[in-house]
Amino acid sequence: MRTVSPFLLLVVLLSAAAPVSALTPLDDLAVVDDLGAELRLDHPAQRVISLSPHLTELMYSIGAGNRLVGSVRGSDFPAEAAALAQIGDASGLDFERILRSRPDLVLAWGSGNRPVDITRLRSLGLRVLVLEPRRLEDIARHLRLLGELTGFGIQAQAVARDLERRVDALADRYAGRVPVRVLFEIWHRPLFTVNGDHIISKVLGLCAAQNIFADLPRLAGEVSLEQVLVLDPDAIVVGSEADDAGVNNWTRFSYLKAVRTGNVFAVSADLITRQTARIVDAAERMCAGLDQARH
Repeated sequence: MRTVSPFLLLVVLLSAAAPVSALTPLDDLAVVDDLGAELRLDHPAQRVISLSPHLTELMYSIGAGNRLVGSVRGSDFPAEAAALAQIGDASGLDFERILRSRPDLVLAWGSGNRPVDITRLRSLGLRVLVLEPRRLEDIARHLRLLGELTGFGIQAQAVARDLERRVDALADRYAGRVPVRVLFEIWHRPLFTVNGDHIISKVLGLCAAQNIFADLPRLAGEVSLEQVLVLDPDAIVVGSEADDAGVNNWTRFSYLKAVRTGNVFAVSADLITRQTARIVDAAERMCAGLDQARH
């Protein structure tokens, strides 16, 4: 009978008991960002800088908030984010402070950060992941991507699946309803709104609603009261933290159908403009409010 050496037996026993990753080297993490650039990491990111409040929130939502070593001004959710070192904002970044933070991953927002800043970060040798959420499905995809890059894949998968479940439930609830034509106001003076490519328009679609300014050439842009009058929306939704102020701005325009029928209401700008799982909270309120315009 052939005998087995004690050393070989020990190796076999350890191989059976230990995770594969503990015995075999992991392949590099390789992903492609939303600008088509490839990003490679040789280990899960340990020191991350976020260049947008919504990216900061996504990191916390998957349990990876303790990997953040810096964020931009306005990163105020969850409350712990306020303690992060501030490295600038959408108008400019403190590159010296970013370098001192020694990040192994920088998270950037495609339409919210300046291209020149992203280019400079890459020229400094930093690994930059650019994400550009245009659809609700993108939020779930970004959650999973961040989970993969930070080693929090299981937590990210759970958050993404819950988001998808809630989105599907809203889509099913309002499917087949009579379409409602909507003006979404992101700022009042001057009057700013979004086009059909913006994620807010995708939320409106969940509610069986149509953005009257879907054809704007840019994601967000200024429109005139005269244009609103011509298009005469069924409802007006104001992105505002002050419900009364946002709605009351429209009361004097009684010749508009939305005002005349009382279909002007506010949703939290903080929720609807941040591309995180909390956008579904705003969607649920918006769908319920727009449903009243059908009656």
